[in-house]
Amino acid sequence: MLPQPVALSGRPHLHGHAARRPAAAPRAGLFVWVPVCLAAGIGLWFLRPALLTAPQWAGLVVLACIAGLVTLSAPRLALRGRIGWAWADGLRLAGLGLVLIATGVALAGARAAWVAGPVLDWRYYGPVEGRVVHLDRSSRDLLRLTLDEVRLRDIPPDDVPRRVRLSLSVGQDVPPIGQRVMLTGHLGPPPGPASPGSFDFRLNAWFQGLGAVGYSRSPVMAVAAPEGGAWHLHRTRMALSQEIRERIPGQPGAVAAALMTGDRSGIDEATTELMRASNLAHVIAISGLHMGLLTGFVYGALRLALVLAQGLGAQWPLPAHKMAALGALVAAGAYLWLSGASVATQRAFVTVAVMLLAVLADRRAISLRTVALAATAILIISPEALTSPGFQMSFAATIALILTFDPWSRHANRLPRWLRPVMMLLVSSLVAGLATAPIGAAHFNRMSQYGLLANMLAVPVMGTLVMPSGVIALLLAPLGLEGVALWVMGLGTAWMLAVAGFVAGLEGAVRAIPMAPGPVLPMLGFGAVGLILCWRRSRPGGVLMIGSALSAALVIGGFGLWLTAKRPLILIAPEGEAVGLMTPTGRAVSKPAGGAFVVSTWLVEDGDTAGQAASAARPAWSGDRRDRQAGLPHGWRILHFTGKGAGARAAPFCEPRTIIVATERVEAGGDCVIWDPPRLRRTGALAVEMTASGPVWRSVAQAQPALRPR
Repeated sequence: MLPQPVALSGRPHLHGHAARRPAAAPRAGLFVWVPVCLAAGIGLWFLRPALLTAPQWAGLVVLACIAGLVTLSAPRLALRGRIGWAWADGLRLAGLGLVLIATGVALAGARAAWVAGPVLDWRYYGPVEGRVVHLDRSSRDLLRLTLDEVRLRDIPPDDVPRRVRLSLSVGQDVPPIGQRVMLTGHLGPPPGPASPGSFDFRLNAWFQGLGAVGYSRSPVMAVAAPEGGAWHLHRTRMALSQEIRERIPGQPGAVAAALMTGDRSGIDEATTELMRASNLAHVIAISGLHMGLLTGFVYGALRLALVLAQGLGAQWPLPAHKMAALGALVAAGAYLWLSGASVATQRAFVTVAVMLLAVLADRRAISLRTVALAATAILIISPEALTSPGFQMSFAATIALILTFDPWSRHANRLPRWLRPVMMLLVSSLVAGLATAPIGAAHFNRMSQYGLLANMLAVPVMGTLVMPSGVIALLLAPLGLEGVALWVMGLGTAWMLAVAGFVAGLEGAVRAIPMAPGPVLPMLGFGAVGLILCWRRSRPGGVLMIGSALSAALVIGGFGLWLTAKRPLILIAPEGEAVGLMTPTGRAVSKPAGGAFVVSTWLVEDGDTAGQAASAARPAWSGDRRDRQAGLPHGWRILHFTGKGAGARAAPFCEPRTIIVATERVEAGGDCVIWDPPRLRRTGALAVEMTASGPVWRSVAQAQPALRPR
């Protein structure tokens, strides 16, 4: 019997035709698409965040099953000769992509349901009892307590939020972590966005488990002794923070304590603002940089010590580099606990752990695959991380540096040896800065003009003095010999603060950037990732070349949308406390005081550096300080009434082509448009555009619906 002819692909000819499998997209590297597809699904959920209902879960299951069937059946259809192998590969990959996208949607919905808890829907004033689980500072430089196991007077336990956060007045004693306390507090629901499209604190609070926020002017009273167990470890961490601040006085000590223990309660708001203006805010927010510097130092020091010991005859069960990786992994875990295990630190730990495990498995520690694995793990554990600037900026910088490594390694040998570290620092800072600048500008509406200079001056000191000295101080503390190491650490943090002050003081150090429309960041992010993954393996005329072109179009379209976006003509605050009208000289607000947080948010998002008083002085509004009015296009006018009796004063002015905004309920039967507290509670903040046919409204409720437990 003659042997059956075999095609070049290794598969037999079927039905008289050669079932040759042409070269498709290279199999190597396909894993890097896993976090991309998961992120697409998570992003789809965040477009309209809600707790998934039973029909929605059923729809996701059906979609995943259909995609799974397509994935499994495509190779069989190709074997039977009904479709070509190129089509089979395409269908299989498309099916896998759909499965992962559906998984991303399910992960986000499941996470939202998992953290769901009661949210206070009304204003509460009275006794608040709970256990202190976190300490930090507000934007007004006030100490804040986060409490769990909360009790509120006359409210059933099932309706009490799981966690509440209160700002304390100046001069209050700081209770220890784990202490059960009682105080008199003003509480309310987490505030909604200042305008449609603005940062939604409600969504952020939902995933933090915060069901109410507020303030207290009463003393904090202890109800019971601080709890032991894990809370004792937390108190040990806070005691260590206090010790560092006492040994390193002033703000350098507060920064050192924040770097080692994650306790930022000692950092003044002025210091925080300096760090933001100089693009060094990432230095005091424990993230991948700190975890990488610490584990890198531990890994390098251990490996050197182990190699020296081997030279003296010592034997180890594993090669020196693997033993060092194990030690660095232990150090990373210890730092995770010591720094408070914030969400950003957990992400950094996962990333570093994946890289160290790659060393143990004889894989490349730093590659796109290891980054993809770390991103996948983080998105599975906390899908909400996708929307955070920390996640986006850290992975953008890491990917950019990985892509830069090969060209750098090819050309570095051409430089003098003494110049290589300087150029490497310059190139890495420039690349990371360029990769993260659009993300930072989109999230924070500002761009530090001299951030590269600040990072070049501060980050080397961070890596060579601050973090190594912190590690050495911790190791020497049991012996009482940590003094010199802490002194060196204080020199390093003082230098970083001096750099921040110098850079922030330069003329034009900070440039305001108008807010990016919602689609911009997804377009830039997915476009950049698609361009990187497709371009590196694309061939002329191939599918990946088409993917590269589409990805480039997304990036260009994202920047184009950002550059051509227009800010709303009228903005109305969530409770009617302020109205802002866009004029040729910038936004003019109706009042020089009141609604300060909302107004400052509007101005920042406009890319406007003016304060509220300067904005109110712009020509647009007239009238009494409580009864303001301004003209609008197409013969309309807008009136703003505030203070006691605002509703009664507003009622007589209800006339055609009139918009009334009031801080009290307005009872009027005329032909006008009224926005008072009852109506605004249903809609949230408003953005308004004027057309010939009348005003066009866009509300927070339409753009960013609030999550509610079912």
